Amino acid sequence: MTDEHAHSQEAAESPEPPPAPPFYKRFIDVFFSPGRLMEVLAANPVWGAALLAVVLLVGAQAALIPADVYLEAQRQAILEGGGDVSQMPENMVGFIKIFAPIAAMISTVVMTFIFAGVYTLIFSFVLGDEGRYKQYLAVLTHSWLIPITLGLLLTPLKISTGDPQFTINLASFLPFLEEGYLYHVLRFMDLTQIWAAMVAAWGVHAIDRRRSWGSAAAILIGLQLVIALIVGFFAAR
Repeated sequence: MTDEHAHSQEAAESPEPPPAPPFYKRFIDVFFSPGRLMEVLAANPVWGAALLAVVLLVGAQAALIPADVYLEAQRQAILEGGGDVSQMPENMVGFIKIFAPIAAMISTVVMTFIFAGVYTLIFSFVLGDEGRYKQYLAVLTHSWLIPITLGLLLTPLKISTGDPQFTINLASFLPFLEEGYLYHVLRFMDLTQIWAAMVAAWGVHAIDRRRSWGSAAAILIGLQLVIALIVGFFAAR
């Protein structure tokens, strides 16, 4: 009787998490009030609408880039690798037009869940923070709205430069840098992704107050750098 009474009293005293604001408000807040948004997401980790928006924006971005741009980029990659472009199928344009948006959306979904798992592994299991997978998933999906939205706005530049992977990255500010390992590492350090990592760090801090924003940001940007070092190694070969 006493245990049941204590349990019911404890449940009554525990506050209900604040309701998450509508998605349009969260979309605006991730750019202009990320700290406040992450406080809400830590207590009420909603992620479905954000993931859907990320996937649709990625698909729209891929669909807006003409297939000829993808095809020319593929030709250049084959030539740089010493291959024969004459072996490319004649119906590649139609194939790319359909395949590119679908592949982009599927890979985005997969990578979102994988990176949420990586966040959980690093902060909860390795560093001992009190966070759940769902909380890190909510933080990640909302922070990714930043690079995905800005990437969509950069679509005209991707078309004009003929580079579907065009981003505003650290290598953009070093035009004198010769193409090599360092160039490819810096090219992968997308400024919008760094922005997203800094926003996600607010979420990591909100999930567990013992984790400072600075240390979370350093870890997440460090993770991005490690990936850039690996990608740069293969890109420079």
